[in-house]
Amino acid sequence: MSEEKRRRTPIRSMLLLDVLFDPLARPALIYAAALAGLGAVVYHWLEGWSWLDSIYFVVITLATVGYGDLHPTQPITKLFTIFYVINGIIVLLTLFDVIRRVRGMDVRGEGR
Repeated sequence: MSEEKRRRTPIRSMLLLDVLFDPLARPALIYAAALAGLGAVVYHWLEGWSWLDSIYFVVITLATVGYGDLHPTQPITKLFTIFYVINGIIVLLTLFDVIRRVRGMDVRGEGR
């Protein structure tokens, strides 16, 4: 791989552009974004939260922080949240592994 391609800028890495432009990694990033979008739509629709509150809840929940300031109140939303969190954490772990591979670090800390 050429030195030009290997060089990363902080902005490019922070915005995950290196992952987005990698054809093998792009599906994981798109799937994670679609999962977050789906969660925001469901919480906005079922709980009646604003879009900002819905996105906030999705991010805080999938990051396993769970502040508790927002929580599902409908039984159907609680059931959705159980399956959403289990699948969402798996998707995020897969995305983190893809990011690690794209950025060239294996388990021993060596580059590609």
